[in-house]
Amino acid sequence: MNGSIPVSAAPDTALDTVPKLLLRNAAHYGERPALRHKDLGIWQTWTWAQLKHEVRAFAIGLRKLGLTRGDAVAIIGDNRPRLYASFAAVQSLGGIAVPVYQDSVAEEMAYVLDHAEAKFAVVQDQEQVDKLISISDRLPRLHMVIYEEERGLAGYDHTSLYAFEHVEELGRRELRDNVDTAGWWLEEIAKGRGADVSVMLYTSGTTGRPKGVMLTHENIVVSAQNGNRFDNFTPSDTLLAYLPMAWVGDHIFSYGQAFAGAMCVACPESPETIIEDRREIAPTYFFAPPRVYENLLTQIMVRMQDASRLKQRMFAYFLKVARHSGERILNGQPVGFKERLLYRLGDICVYAPLRNRMGFSKIRVAYTAGEAIGPDLFRFYRGLGVNLKQLYGQTEASVYITLQPDGEVYADSVGKPGPDVEITIADSGEVLYRSPGVFLKYFKNEEATRVIKTADGWVHTGDAGFIDQHGHLKIIDRINDVGRLNNGALFAPKYLENKMKFYPEVREAVAFGHGRDYVTMFINIDLTSVGSWAERNNVAYASYQELAAHPQVYDMVLKRLDEVNRQLAEEPQMAASQIRRFLILHKELDADDGEMTRTQKVRRSTVAERYSSLIAALYDGSTHRHVTTEVTFEDGRRGMVEGDLSIADVPTYEVRAAEPPREAAE
Repeated sequence: MNGSIPVSAAPDTALDTVPKLLLRNAAHYGERPALRHKDLGIWQTWTWAQLKHEVRAFAIGLRKLGLTRGDAVAIIGDNRPRLYASFAAVQSLGGIAVPVYQDSVAEEMAYVLDHAEAKFAVVQDQEQVDKLISISDRLPRLHMVIYEEERGLAGYDHTSLYAFEHVEELGRRELRDNVDTAGWWLEEIAKGRGADVSVMLYTSGTTGRPKGVMLTHENIVVSAQNGNRFDNFTPSDTLLAYLPMAWVGDHIFSYGQAFAGAMCVACPESPETIIEDRREIAPTYFFAPPRVYENLLTQIMVRMQDASRLKQRMFAYFLKVARHSGERILNGQPVGFKERLLYRLGDICVYAPLRNRMGFSKIRVAYTAGEAIGPDLFRFYRGLGVNLKQLYGQTEASVYITLQPDGEVYADSVGKPGPDVEITIADSGEVLYRSPGVFLKYFKNEEATRVIKTADGWVHTGDAGFIDQHGHLKIIDRINDVGRLNNGALFAPKYLENKMKFYPEVREAVAFGHGRDYVTMFINIDLTSVGSWAERNNVAYASYQELAAHPQVYDMVLKRLDEVNRQLAEEPQMAASQIRRFLILHKELDADDGEMTRTQKVRRSTVAERYSSLIAALYDGSTHRHVTTEVTFEDGRRGMVEGDLSIADVPTYEVRAAEPPREAAE
């Protein structure tokens, strides 16, 4: 076969599952690139026709090994073409894909695979195989593990362990020996319906055990099609797949939208080569959480410290030009001839080289979400000509709730309701939505489903927010995290934390204050940014702990907290939440220690319990506190970290105006 499927095999009126989109793409865009992967320094390409053949062979091989309709298949590893192909292969037979975070420790992995009732697992390499072997006694339903990379696995017991190529060869052999097999596979795809469950994605578990979010093919396909239409994506667009495959964003962007729009997905060689690989592939569509954009800017600023004086002056001058004119030009607003000329000169000398250095030379649309992004950081990229926008989404929504239309991009909002999305604000200030992307239910958790999803399809986001004068949604904080100080003043910890995280020296912040007389804060410094400062200023240190405890680092953080308090004093609703005391933690908050989720969200209850003695010290007037903390290493071993932490006071300022505090909703 040449990869061309008759259009009648998957008519446009029935493109309600991802495998049907694959058949459409192989028929209409067969020779266009579907997936790219950099291997040993060389970009390898799979066309849509080749991808269809690979998916078909692997699917038939899985069927030979016993996969049946409704079976759950775990998929674990970095972004790899064969793992994306595994999604389509499993779904083509009516199976349910269950991607798992590749950096999960064995304990976390055991819970997800057991809860999901996974019968098969498709994994990347020996590391993931070893994790599964270590927990095999807790996974009685897991019958078979299939691995992509053979390195290190030659001596393993292969009774229930198969190489990816072996499973594909089983499928190819069946295709050769049985002329009806290809037709049977098409019939299996035709049996699929939009209402069938296609994937089960587990939540980050900020407040407890992760929940299995059941998304249907219709959820994925309609959300992907709406996203593509909103930003006019076509088969000519390319995106880089580098975020965890278990995260809903990657599943929609790199799988759903790619298949719906016949776009090309490029997989980097490794997590360490992402920036270089992005520069080579030059994607037109890119998504990253704010931290990625912050790290890119930090690297640029660090390099500029070593540039010649002339280059530093030119850089500073044209950044001023970009701040003044860049975003207005990007938005299509009127700009004078002189300003346009200066910006054009800046583009030649500074902006274009910077975009190229970051891998944004061909970028058409870039998004960020997950956390608030600093206004200055946001405007920096837009000033360079990068069409960076914000969206708001959730796993339960198949990502899209709001998006920012071109020409209506604001740093302090997350956009308007996406296509086919309805939003309402409850009396409590909570944001609710309804859309075609709304999940089916939580797996084996009807009670949690009833709590979050109403009978008429509205979903509680758990976030407090309001609609502004532009019709854009603004998110304030998690509704359960919004509290009150003892004087009745509003306490929104995420709002305060984000203000601190906008500074390059701060990687993470955790605020306390509900039911207290005043606000205090834990700080994690950013080792890259502060480490660069230490190197330039001849400050010697041997570890994160030593650098975090340095008096000059405390002074640096104190200066930033002072700036935040000055800003808060100008905000009547938040002025009473000025930070009074702080400490810099002796270790970075880590997902392996249960302090963060795999999507890098703070587990507040865990942090509060784990560091209760430090919280007490912030409120009892102590200036120092000794702490001993258990940590988990990457290989699962445990150890102890201890140190003496300093606690410092922060100046506060008189409130500019005295208005009674109001709730977030308007």
